Amino acid sequence: MEWFGLNRTKANLKRKIDWSSRLPKHIAIMMDGNGRWAKRRGFPRSAGHYAGMQTMRQTISMCNDNGIESLTLYAFSTENWKRPKDEVDYIISLVNEFVQDTNVRELNKNNIKVFFIGDISKFPEETQEAMCKVVDQTEENTGLKVYFAMNYGGKSDIIQSVISILKTKKGEEITEEEFEQFLYTVQNPNPDLLIRTSGEKRLSNFLLWQSAHTELWFTDEMWPDFNELLLYQSILDFQIRKKRA
Repeated sequence: MEWFGLNRTKANLKRKIDWSSRLPKHIAIMMDGNGRWAKRRGFPRSAGHYAGMQTMRQTISMCNDNGIESLTLYAFSTENWKRPKDEVDYIISLVNEFVQDTNVRELNKNNIKVFFIGDISKFPEETQEAMCKVVDQTEENTGLKVYFAMNYGGKSDIIQSVISILKTKKGEEITEEEFEQFLYTVQNPNPDLLIRTSGEKRLSNFLLWQSAHTELWFTDEMWPDFNELLLYQSILDFQIRKKRA
């Protein structure tokens, strides 16, 4: 009965969404709460990260199935290096697992194109090569664009952009549009909707420049519990806000 009620609620929400013209083209997600999700269940933090990766795969599929054009996922921040080494090593191992051939075939089957934003040079060479490989192997795809923010921080993004500008446009005036051409996110538009799970209500150094006009949506659910119902709730709320504006 609970399953039936959930699906009926999801169906009702889906009917309320304008699928023809007012979908957010670009959704960004702060996948927060893996560790707390695991702790509440008496599991090690690694179990939360593993569950979070499964939710990430499901969310990519959900966005692809529902006509979202771009999805940016905050997968590993510049601050994450401060975590215990064994936890960092496990998260990196999940990255290697995600970009293995089986998942690449699934991405290609669904016409999904992959990008990485951030300074990936800090990762082990094996991981860097795996990232570059999946980018190359999905390059010809024309469907959903998925951007993984890896070793990404909004402040460092702005700083590296300023450094690049100083090298190329010495003493010249620069517009906001020109500045954006030097950011890690030059290939994808600024997000229309930013979702954060776990109940926290702050940007935590994610897409600081890019989110200046983004609609923010927060849920108390931990990332491993994010699902299609919550995605529909966020999209519907986005459309209601845009309709009022």
